[in-house]
Formats: sequence, C-alpha cells, structure tokens
Amino acid sequence: MNTTQRVRRAGLATVAALVIGGSGVAIGAAATDSSASGTPAAATATATPGPATPGPASYASVVRQVLPSVVLIRTENGLGSGVVLDRSGNIVTNAHVAGNATKFQVQVAGDTAPRSARLVGTYPPDDLAVIRADDPSGLQPAKFGDSGKVQAGDVVLAIGNPLGLSGSVTQGIISATDRAVTEPATDGSPAATLPGAIQTSAPINPGNSGGALVSTSGQVVGIPTLAAGSPQGGGQAQGIGFAIPSNLARDIATQIIDTGHVTNSHRAAIGAEVATVLGPDGAAGGVGLVAVTSGGGAERAGLRAGDVITAVGGAQTTDTTALSQALAAAKPGDKVTVTVSRDGQDRSVQVTLGELPGS
Repeated sequence: MNTTQRVRRAGLATVAALVIGGSGVAIGAAATDSSASGTPAAATATATPGPATPGPASYASVVRQVLPSVVLIRTENGLGSGVVLDRSGNIVTNAHVAGNATKFQVQVAGDTAPRSARLVGTYPPDDLAVIRADDPSGLQPAKFGDSGKVQAGDVVLAIGNPLGLSGSVTQGIISATDRAVTEPATDGSPAATLPGAIQTSAPINPGNSGGALVSTSGQVVGIPTLAAGSPQGGGQAQGIGFAIPSNLARDIATQIIDTGHVTNSHRAAIGAEVATVLGPDGAAGGVGLVAVTSGGGAERAGLRAGDVITAVGGAQTTDTTALSQALAAAKPGDKVTVTVSRDGQDRSVQVTLGELPGS
C-alpha cells in the first residue's frame, strides 16, 4: 500500500503518551419537583426512568446532503479524499494526500469521469493542503460547522473514499476533543504534530484521509487524517481515529487560497532549530539547540546553540516530538519555563514563545 493511499498511523501507546488535554462527558440526573402534583418525593426518587430518546433510524438525508461535496483524489502515488470549499473549485485535503504532487484527478461520487486539478498550496505542519479543480462546474461546496462546539458523545459520520470505494460512509461518536497527536513521517510528507485534534470512533480507513467528519445536521466539523496503530503492530486500532478541526482547516485553507501560503500559523514556536540528543546509553536524552533564531524567544531568554532542553513547562522533553507536544499545548505570546542543560549544569529560564513561521 503506497504512501497517500493509507491513513497515517501512530502507535496506540505513543498516541496515549502524546495526548494533551481532552474532554469527557458528564452524565447525571436532575430531580423533578413533584410538589405541584402531590407525588411523594420518595416515589419520584425510586421511579423507573423512561426509555432514552432513540436516534434517527437513518442518516440517508445527511449523506445525500454531504456526498456531492466530498471528492476522490488520485495522484501518481495513491489516493485520498477532499472536501469542496467554494464555487471556484477549491478543495481542502491533507498535505500527506497531496504529497509531492502538483497535478491531480478528482471525482465526485456519481461522476462518469474524473476532472483535473492543480495544487494551490500546502502546509505540512497542520497536514493541510488545497487543490483546485480546473473545471468547478457542478462541484457543491460543503457546509462547515463550528468545531469549537463539538463535544464527546456527539454522533458523527466519516465520509470519504476508503480503499477507493467512492462515497463510503462510517458512523461513530466524538470520543474526545483537544487531543495533541503526532503523525509519523512518510515519503513526501514530514512528521506533523496536530494540536486540538478531534478523536472519533467512526472508522477511518485507508483513503478516508482528507475527507469529511460530519455532524448529524450535515455540517463538516473535521477533516479525518489519522488512525491509531495497534501496539502489536498488526495494523490500525479499531475505533480510534483523529480529525483536524474544521475551524482550523478552513482558516489555513483560506490563507492558502488568498495568498498562496500560510501567513498566520496560530502555533507557538520557541525560535530555534533543534535536534534530538542521544545520551551515553543511546537513548534520547533531550533536545539540542542547533541554532537560535535572531530576535526569537530562545535568544531573548539567553539560550544559545549547544544548550539541551530537558523540560518545557514542567513536561520532560526527551526528544523533538516531546518538545512539539509541549509547544502544541501553548499559544504564541505564552511564557513558559524552559529547563536546559549547559556545560553539565541545569538552569531554568522564562521564554516568551513566538509564532511558528508560515509556509
């Protein structure tokens, strides 16, 4: 299976260790005031609750609404999915679906033939890209919802093209929000740390990447991008997938469309080039500063090339992935305590974080 055809995976144990934040569901019961009817309070407390309100028997109307906005994307190296943004034929997808390609074939379910498309721009740090169909006629823009309002327990549908099966739909719930997960590097796509990812139980299979995670009202709330891998290495773990929030996807895509690149990443950066440092035992032992950015947060705090970062904000940073995870939980302008080792001695400094450069 080639690079773009498969869903990016992360080891289950790794994902668990990389999670920052999250949300849960609180379930409780409210007592009913029975004084008006004269029903004894004890009887109210012991009454058998009525049946739960059932969900809809079918989501067919939701699928009919969204399906014309989800396309199959083919490159020379594989396939994936994408979501139509506007009447101009702009389509948002994953950067790892686009890979190194600049020309694509896109096809909506029911189309008799694919149409050509070209790359508008890509932003690998958020695993997002925009391509544009040469012929936008008939492409239906999706309706995007506010991903900031989704919560654990919401029913969602994942619509895409798994294994090339055009217009496939799976169903699940929002399992958690605000997950920070790291995607492994693949050919043509570097590793990426995704802050604020939506975790879902809706199955996300190879080819779903770049498609639509949809609410029961037919609004796109996320872009499926990653499935957790089995700790035994036997494929992806079932029922654990991740999607890029729609608010972030629309913002980054709009910047790419308007300017050709990302001008505001909204992501924190320490202001240095870094590399994982190995200890005497060969294990990762910290993050070395290869170079500091002139005027950046690290330089202003007195850090210099050769320093080794061992913790940020109290979180241990044994390697660059751990540093990315720590920064994913912060925002530009935040002040964090950074512990570094210099000449065999540890010291802690306050660093005001800058912004990760755009594309």
